[in-house]
Amino acid sequence: MDEFTALAFYRSRGLQVIIARLFNTVGPRQTGAYGMVIPRFVLQAIKGEPLTVYGDGSQTRTFTYVKDVVEALAGLMESDRSVGEIFNIGGTEEISIRELAEKVI
Repeated sequence: MDEFTALAFYRSRGLQVIIARLFNTVGPRQTGAYGMVIPRFVLQAIKGEPLTVYGDGSQTRTFTYVKDVVEALAGLMESDRSVGEIFNIGGTEEISIRELAEKVI
């Protein structure tokens, strides 16, 4: 709903908006407070607990390093062609949750 409202203000009033959709951003000092899988897996592994994988773990995700997200956002803000557009910002390498758990271990 926020995206539609922002675009409506862009079209009707000229409000300079850029919509960025961030997907699975990861980086240092990230906590699992909001259900983020990587910090949750790491904490469970450090504690010697089994990693919580839902279902068979075949569901996949892509992850993007926070520095890359910041660079993408800065690039969008510097480009006049970005105004009034929607951008997905995310990684390109897909990994299953089961594979991710194995890497963390």
